[in-house]
Amino acid sequence: FTPTCQATMPKIGDRIKELNGKPFYSFEYFPPKTPAGVSNLYERVERMGKLEPLFVDITWGAGGSTTELTLELSSNFQQQFCLETQMHLTCTNISKESVTEGLNKARENGIQNILCLRGDPPLGQDKWEVTEGGFANAVDLVRYTRELHGDYFGIAVAGYPEGHIDHFKDTPEISKENYKKDLQYLKDKVDAGADCIITQLFYDVDIYEQWIKDLREIGITVPVIPGIMPINTYGGFQRMTGFCKTKVPQHVWDALEAIKDNDEAVKAYGVQLVSDMCKRLIAGGAPGLHMYTLNLEKSVIEILNNLGMLDETAQRRALPWRPRIAKNPENVRPIFWANRPRSYMSRTRNWDDFPNGRWGDARSPAYGELNNYHLGDLHTVDEADRKSSYGQELSAVQDVYDLFGKFLTGQIKRLPWCAHLEEETSEIKTPLSKVCELGFLTINSQPAINAKPSDDATHGWGGPGGLVYQKGYVEFFCSPAHFAALKEALPQRPSMQYSAVNSKGDFQTSAKSKVVAVTWGVFPDQEIKQPTVVDQESFLVWKDEAFALWLKQWKALYPEDSKSAGIIQEIHDTYYLVTVVDNDFTSG
Repeated sequence: FTPTCQATMPKIGDRIKELNGKPFYSFEYFPPKTPAGVSNLYERVERMGKLEPLFVDITWGAGGSTTELTLELSSNFQQQFCLETQMHLTCTNISKESVTEGLNKARENGIQNILCLRGDPPLGQDKWEVTEGGFANAVDLVRYTRELHGDYFGIAVAGYPEGHIDHFKDTPEISKENYKKDLQYLKDKVDAGADCIITQLFYDVDIYEQWIKDLREIGITVPVIPGIMPINTYGGFQRMTGFCKTKVPQHVWDALEAIKDNDEAVKAYGVQLVSDMCKRLIAGGAPGLHMYTLNLEKSVIEILNNLGMLDETAQRRALPWRPRIAKNPENVRPIFWANRPRSYMSRTRNWDDFPNGRWGDARSPAYGELNNYHLGDLHTVDEADRKSSYGQELSAVQDVYDLFGKFLTGQIKRLPWCAHLEEETSEIKTPLSKVCELGFLTINSQPAINAKPSDDATHGWGGPGGLVYQKGYVEFFCSPAHFAALKEALPQRPSMQYSAVNSKGDFQTSAKSKVVAVTWGVFPDQEIKQPTVVDQESFLVWKDEAFALWLKQWKALYPEDSKSAGIIQEIHDTYYLVTVVDNDFTSG
């Protein structure tokens, strides 16, 4: 599978065919119950998106309880993170009109994959009942989706290797008759228009393999993706397998019983158990693994590492950043929003065309107006989290310098401009932290790269067989005195150029060109790609956002008349935002 610069959101079944048997993984999340949980989920999904899953999906919520949030999360995963997103849709507590609206909204937001489910009973009910004016089962939901939207959506349905729980709620085993009924019902879902199956969680691979043989024998030919749930805690595992009546081999219970009071031991055992399961599944022909993350990432990543599936992440990376899912290709972006891609996606979401190949086309549309959504709702966690990271009382501007240094050394986890430290920045974090402590407050950077293989784990992109390059780049805030000293020193280094602007709009630059490529790649039988640029026009747009974050995200943590608020205001009012590019990417 060779990545392309344009993600057109083909259906999951089509994507699986494109892989030609190469195993993949996908991630499932559920809608959190609190705003802080939602904010944390966004950050986690953004991080895990860099692992290049084939797709992600978001559940509908028990009893249809999270309808609006599911739609919101699905749309944002798709539009802001450029992740192919599958939205769950259930029959529980939802009318035909609401299903119609949900499908229409999904389509409006570019979502092209739906997982059709009957759903669980609403909270507090033991028995599932049809909603008046709704759907009786997943077959009806699949059929209605096809009637309404034809082949637009890829439709997945659930499969139950051990049989659906309704068939053996009151008995330990499903009868042979009910097992056959369950298989036939799965075929009915496929015949109604489903083109992919995702299984319920299981821990007995023998049962799964026999089930696969049985469903193939009755003519079900669509891809079947095993659903995999890591074991994070003993109590959680016990509750989930009890709720689903999952068959767990006795040796697993015996091993867990001996370590049930040691969470770390349980997690380590679970990682190894599930890793071994997954190796067997892939060896047996499973096309991929659908990871039920439970909105957690560590165990999932450990399992994928054990399988060696993260080794080729760079080969699946089409560009240094995730291209949006759009009909029109996008293959170049300004570097300034590298740490705030959701804001960039939001401010450019209404563009009909994107700068193609070379940035700077005079016909490029304007950026959307900066507002509180970009400054307050995106990349923002709750106030307590922000205070714990950078909201301590300030006695002098040096305290601010030190906080920037601490972010780079991992002592605090975020700054208003950066939710986390990028992997490639880690290579240069030591000199950057020293620069910060001296008053050059870095918010974006990349090291110089000279002909790294395009499948390099950290810097690679564009698929195997190419070479990638980067100019050294750093972006920072500094005082007028520091800026004056910088301007005086830079003529001694002719390969370097700068651009600078303050909050009042005083712009200065040594660059002769308004657009400079800072990342490019050379690939067989292709034109040179230059996906990241430093662009003067975009820089002047970005500066309003960059300066506003001092006030909206940092100063707002303090009383208006406090010394701390005064220090942040002074930085906002007087400092320059500066970019420096070193054009000598070989030895600069």
